[in-house]
Amino acid sequence: MISVHSIADAFSAVDCSRLIDIARSAESSDARLVGRQRDHNLRRADLVWLDDVAETEWVMDRIIDVVRIANREAFGFELDSFGESAQIARYGAEREGHFDWHSDIGDGQLAARRKLTMVVQLSEPEEYAGGTLEVMPSAHVIESRRERGTATLFPSYLLHRVTPVTEGARFSMTIWAHGPAFR
Repeated sequence: MISVHSIADAFSAVDCSRLIDIARSAESSDARLVGRQRDHNLRRADLVWLDDVAETEWVMDRIIDVVRIANREAFGFELDSFGESAQIARYGAEREGHFDWHSDIGDGQLAARRKLTMVVQLSEPEEYAGGTLEVMPSAHVIESRRERGTATLFPSYLLHRVTPVTEGARFSMTIWAHGPAFR
């Protein structure tokens, strides 16, 4: 099994621009952790949940296609739903946007069923500095590809982080595919 899988051009440049425009025009909220807690030492970002935005059904259709292909090619997990909304995160340099080391599996009813995490790079890499998505499948760290539209997928139990953004702003979209407990 592959631990981190990338799909270039999972979303087109036009789609990435549309998603950034949605995030900029929708009401955002301060990022929280599982359990609805805030901890700015652990995570600093602004979030827009796509389920709260009208006319974004096209995004879910694309997500389903990308996750289906990645799961078939790299993971082979038993997946049965997308129980949570996709979120667009903005990590801005003005407050050193980041998300420290964590895994996406938590104690909540939905977070406990997360099996596969997908993060889509929406920004052009030259629009920001820092903000690298890093995944740690073992004793070494894998940096995700920064090309716009690239989807990075990995098991939700893997530790990962977004390093602090030091210039500009990084936009990304995250969603989790759910399924029965790992065996």
